[in-house]
Amino acid sequence: MNIVPTHQPTAENAETWAQLLSPAGRALLDKLTTETSYHREDPLQLATQLRRDGVDSTLATAVLTQLKLREKAHAKFGEFAQHMFFTTDGLQQATRLGVAAHHARRFQAHGIQHVIDLGCGIGGDAMAFAAIDLQVTAVEVDDITAAVATLNLTPFPHAEVIAAEVETWVADHAEQLSGAGLWLDPARREVSTAESAHRIFDPESFSPPLSFVERLADAGHAVGVKLGPGLAHDSIPTTAEAQWVSDHGSVVEVALWFNDLARPRVRRAALVTTAHGSAEFTSDREFGDDPKVEVRPTPSVGGYLYEPDGAVIRSGLIRELMAREFGATAQDSPSWLLDQHIAYFCSDHLVDSDFATAYRVVEVLPYHLKKLRAWIAEHGISRLDIKKRGVDVTPEQLRRMLMAGTAKTRKKTKAGGHQATFVLTRIGNSRVALVVEPAEQS
Repeated sequence: MNIVPTHQPTAENAETWAQLLSPAGRALLDKLTTETSYHREDPLQLATQLRRDGVDSTLATAVLTQLKLREKAHAKFGEFAQHMFFTTDGLQQATRLGVAAHHARRFQAHGIQHVIDLGCGIGGDAMAFAAIDLQVTAVEVDDITAAVATLNLTPFPHAEVIAAEVETWVADHAEQLSGAGLWLDPARREVSTAESAHRIFDPESFSPPLSFVERLADAGHAVGVKLGPGLAHDSIPTTAEAQWVSDHGSVVEVALWFNDLARPRVRRAALVTTAHGSAEFTSDREFGDDPKVEVRPTPSVGGYLYEPDGAVIRSGLIRELMAREFGATAQDSPSWLLDQHIAYFCSDHLVDSDFATAYRVVEVLPYHLKKLRAWIAEHGISRLDIKKRGVDVTPEQLRRMLMAGTAKTRKKTKAGGHQATFVLTRIGNSRVALVVEPAEQS
């Protein structure tokens, strides 16, 4: 494992990291990571104690920052986070470990033994590649981030980190690309102030841009690229397989796969991962070439409302899901869309699907605040969940408005506390509130 720098980091960051990675810094970080008396909920008290113990202020800040980042990183990396190093920006863009494992298996399944990770960040994907014994060459433009990736990849002797600008490195090392699989995770944030950054959505403003990825694919390389899940369908090259990934309820990315990494007869896919495993819905249809399904603006009481997984929605596969799993194209269809532009759909029957959550429709109410509050009071509701699509409302704010005064009403009527779920949506020009309850699915 080595790191080859191409430019110098700032003095401030260099000093901070030098102290953190010194024997004293590593010892302090390890001690606070494992010490049972360390209380994450009181960092100010810990900072005060470190100053009393004579710890240099720069070192103390660096250690406390790493402890905080490791705690945040647990959601993406689990227990591995306690042995990793992070930058704030690097953690934000890092791939979740379970999703990175899917990327690694894609390369492995196609017989690729060497992956060049162009824009590796802190090394999340590169770790997954190396963990299944793939040779990894990781390239990262920022020296500090490259150093962090080096630390995280230290357990893997067949991984190398190079600090270089991606497009320049590719131009200078074209011969190394032959036979390798290429993986890219372009930067999609633009610094706007010293403290914050905002996302950018134009694929040509990514670093490197999507056109660079296409040029690599046009040259015949096996290429995969991770992009934001909101990528416009018309920005997706016709030569790519597009796979949206939903991880434990959150749509985290769309991966585009080219050449040897793209699967035959798969143009778009929705990969859904939960605590129970993974399932995938695939289609060979082009974007916009969807089956015709009925639109019927009448949710039936006693019937079922379905909320497709976000990956299905983002990939534009709702109608195909309805056709293949819910019989929506059959004559006298048992399933229908409520609105052309809303992702919810209904069915007369309960269908067990990995790609949509089912709710039984209990009641259909007009979206009128006074009537909704009266319904809540009448039914003794103490806990209210609100879901919505196509309605311009903030669920938290509406919940406060609807629940105001309900505690006094329950006390006066001696009604017990109950839970309810409202689904607020638009059907044509009308807004409705569907009272629903979870449907039993196997």
